[in-house]
Amino acid sequence: MLSDVFFDCIKHDGIVSVASVSAEGKPHIANTWNKYLIVTTDEKILIPAFGFRKTEANVKQNPYVEVTLGSHEVQGKMGMGTGCLLTGTAAFYSDGELFEAMHDKCSFCNRVLVFSPASCKQTI
Repeated sequence: MLSDVFFDCIKHDGIVSVASVSAEGKPHIANTWNKYLIVTTDEKILIPAFGFRKTEANVKQNPYVEVTLGSHEVQGKMGMGTGCLLTGTAAFYSDGELFEAMHDKCSFCNRVLVFSPASCKQTI
């Protein structure tokens, strides 16, 4: 389900934004970098969390999140630069196999956001 464009983007420098919403309907966005992502064999996306406290609180109420990412180094539909919008659900873990995999890559993380995408669309 994850596209070639998605995989091209995460091979290059770029930003990742994770959008969630509070129980009161207030949106929140947290960011990280493409280079920190891990994609599992079953296409879950692991995102390191050191902060992400509001995102975690929001996910406890509503696990639906949207993730955008991109890179100016990848050819897009209209020239240099492209990105993807992914929709799906998220959960946070502070132990277990997925946390350990992320902590091995990013020792600064104290939790891992495990994102299960339902869709992946190229945006530009």
